[in-house]
Amino acid sequence: MKLVLASNNQKKLKELRSLLGDLQVELVAQGELGIAEAEEPHLTFLENALAKARHAARASGLPAIADDSGLCVDALGGAPGVISAHYAPTPTVDGDREALRRAQDAANNRLLLERLAGVADRRAAFVSTLVAVRHADDPQPLVAAGRWPGEVLAGLRGEGGFGYDPLLFIPDLGATVAEIDAAVKNSHSHRARAMAQMRQLLVDAWHLA
Repeated sequence: MKLVLASNNQKKLKELRSLLGDLQVELVAQGELGIAEAEEPHLTFLENALAKARHAARASGLPAIADDSGLCVDALGGAPGVISAHYAPTPTVDGDREALRRAQDAANNRLLLERLAGVADRRAAFVSTLVAVRHADDPQPLVAAGRWPGEVLAGLRGEGGFGYDPLLFIPDLGATVAEIDAAVKNSHSHRARAMAQMRQLLVDAWHLA
């Protein structure tokens, strides 16, 4: 089965392909099909993921899957939440899409640290909601969610990953997400936890093997 990923994020595409493992699924990014990004106007990960999956399915005529994810910080009432990728104002950067993403990540991290200055409660979690639809009007979307708890450090640690990975310390691993290798991340992360549920749903409801 060809399954459209409602995202143009190449790192997310690589991660989800790995997490799908041996399922008979060919995951293709919507950008490879000329599909533009969907609007994400909603207040919850679930609503945005559903909107993105429906958009990709409608534009492609194929089944689609979407992930909406972000960092939720307890002391900030769940912020940055659904606006995690664009928490800070968009920086002005010369270069390609990846250069802009790196600059945005840096700006987001700086703003988060500013908002948490002097705050003792640093508990937070990466949250992922996955939604899959057989077609745009599918009345039974598959929904899976994962949560990866940790705490926000006072400074960046590690060179790997992206986004807030250098700031979220995972006590069980004794490292930030940016300090662990891809194999460990893919077995512990919020997306890994959500995808474990989604894999079973794809087998049970869509009869994939």
